[in-house]
Amino acid sequence: MSSSSSAPAPDAGLLRSRLDRVRAAAADAGASALVITPGSDLRYLLGAVGSSFERLTCLVLGQGDPTLVVPKLEAPGYDHLPLADLGVRVATWADGEDPYALAASAAGNGNTVAISDFTPALHVLGLRGALPNAVQSLAGPVLRELRMRKDAAEIDSLAEAGAAIDRVHARVGEWLRPGRTEAEVGADIAAAIVEEGHAVAEFVIVGSGPNGASPHHALSDRVIERGDVVVVDIGGPVAAGYCSDSTRTYSVGAPRDADVKDTYAVLQAAQAAAVQAVKPGVTAQEIDAAARKVIADAGFGDYFIHRTGHGIGLDVHEEPYIMDGNALPLEPGMAFSVEPGIYQPGRWGARIEDIVVVTEDGVRSLNNRPHELVELDG
Repeated sequence: MSSSSSAPAPDAGLLRSRLDRVRAAAADAGASALVITPGSDLRYLLGAVGSSFERLTCLVLGQGDPTLVVPKLEAPGYDHLPLADLGVRVATWADGEDPYALAASAAGNGNTVAISDFTPALHVLGLRGALPNAVQSLAGPVLRELRMRKDAAEIDSLAEAGAAIDRVHARVGEWLRPGRTEAEVGADIAAAIVEEGHAVAEFVIVGSGPNGASPHHALSDRVIERGDVVVVDIGGPVAAGYCSDSTRTYSVGAPRDADVKDTYAVLQAAQAAAVQAVKPGVTAQEIDAAARKVIADAGFGDYFIHRTGHGIGLDVHEEPYIMDGNALPLEPGMAFSVEPGIYQPGRWGARIEDIVVVTEDGVRSLNNRPHELVELDG
């Protein structure tokens, strides 16, 4: 099943505006048609929740009416969407019929077809066969111009997600203690993510001791010890689909290593500097540089091994990316993480992460837990 009626009913007026704007953006980009398969792009445009499978489902925005191509057996999963109000025609197909021909017909005779970025190769190649004279391109560059500028409703959902994940971080002391494994702590955190208002726990990282020096470490059977520094990076979507993502660093009792507090103070200053630099007109790479300079000046530049942040919305990672080389000027409504880290292989690591939104004159943080190293009773 590619769609579910369990998601909140989408607002038809909002979706109509998005469809109009994405068609205009496609024309400006020289794309004669867009083909959007299930995923966050389709949810953004139609409110449809789901994933791509071996049977083709796609929204085609071509020269005629918008058309939703959908397997007949899955069509009831889209009944809750305001398709008629949006002027979207539904074209169903059954096993044994050619869905790519349906999509090609809806796309028209244009010479460039932009396909959503995470469409399975199975469908990309099927569409290529049905449209042999059309050049395929990515739809991401078209859609990101809309998606990375959040409207008020999207910001409200991101704020809801941020408050929910803050409530989970406030409870970490209930579970993080010596003698428990990372996996055991992670299971409790995952349950709390749902208890505190998320639809699911999208990811849980509990990196204790040397595992904290691996930024994308997940969970292991390592037993947490007194004196460990522990990185806890957690998040997930709320019912409307918008995601949380927040990291705090904890110490189980007093830190074992004598350099932890001074090093962590550098990280805290770097994260604060980056957040304070956020305002309209500043570039994404300047925010990255603000964090990186503090860390490099303190002698830890080689231990900050990833970008400073990533956009967030219906996807945990989306545009804009806060990194060197991205000269994109920030605009009101852009939402992204600010998450510098310092990672010392074989010893310990630390990261502080908040989601922030660019406002008309500065920045709003959607996470409000303390930024200090949280020393738990060991």
